[in-house]
Amino acid sequence: MKINTKAYGIIEVDERQRVTFPMGLFGFESVKEYVLIDADRQPFYWLQSIEAEHIAFIIINPFLFRPDYELDIDDDLLKDIGISSPDRALIFSIVTIPASGPMTANLQGPLIINRDTRVGRQGILTDPRWKTKHNIMEELKQTETTRTDA
Repeated sequence: MKINTKAYGIIEVDERQRVTFPMGLFGFESVKEYVLIDADRQPFYWLQSIEAEHIAFIIINPFLFRPDYELDIDDDLLKDIGISSPDRALIFSIVTIPASGPMTANLQGPLIINRDTRVGRQGILTDPRWKTKHNIMEELKQTETTRTDA
């Protein structure tokens, strides 16, 4: 199918890239249909709304820069999207790239997507370690230092 995107204009996407968020995302509750697109710069992806081309989010796998990331997600949320085992979930964090200042990721509100059905929900973590603005580059450096020291 062809869709209009914020970053790339009109592109062809495979139906398998489609992700449905029945509850929407926080602040975008009425927008439910998206596609997951590889970004030009890895390890990032675009979560592009099918319904509104101006709604798109840069997302990242949070485990790349925070291997200690832990999700204490309510079982009911996982059941709502048909996940019975953690290995059936894709986890992403929404990235913010401000005009000035560091690029950050929201680890408090992860996107959880069922690998098989491509249905997702946005969770809210109450663990005080996870904030809405984690400096990706700073935490990536800390992770690399920890790996080097080990």
